[in-house]
Amino acid sequence: MSAFLSNCEIKSIKLWLSKMQHYKDKSKSERANKAEAILQLQHKMIGNGRNRIVYDLNNRYVLKVAITKWGIQNNKTEFKIYKHCPVDLREHLFLVKEAGHGWIIMEKMQVEVPDEIYDKGLIKLKNKFLDAGIKPKDMWKSNMRLSKKGKITVVDYGNFIILK
Repeated sequence: MSAFLSNCEIKSIKLWLSKMQHYKDKSKSERANKAEAILQLQHKMIGNGRNRIVYDLNNRYVLKVAITKWGIQNNKTEFKIYKHCPVDLREHLFLVKEAGHGWIIMEKMQVEVPDEIYDKGLIKLKNKFLDAGIKPKDMWKSNMRLSKKGKITVVDYGNFIILK
């Protein structure tokens, strides 16, 4: 049951996950294309990485669907980190609204981080994560957005490592 996805959409995700293993040796774009074809979601796909594809739900949220086993783990990691990290660190993570096997729904932010804010804040933010027992990985500017409060916020933290 989901507040954001219909039962039909959840069934489509389950169908894709059941077939996903057949495409493990395909390129990133081939996997994403095959996933999109099988999923047939009525949302616009706005991006894809090595392990997940992202859909715009047109309600200030995005849906990330795994396209590899690592993508499933990335979604689990994002959910776990968001739900269990200190509150002051949570303001630097995209809000997780909902998650299920192979998918996660997160807040959508579009404001890119200006170079000067990124350059000044990156080391401080990395240290904040480390102090909380989380090793931040993939903290590229492309994985960051600026919150309404002007805070650097991490879009993709599925590869972060929980140390504690």
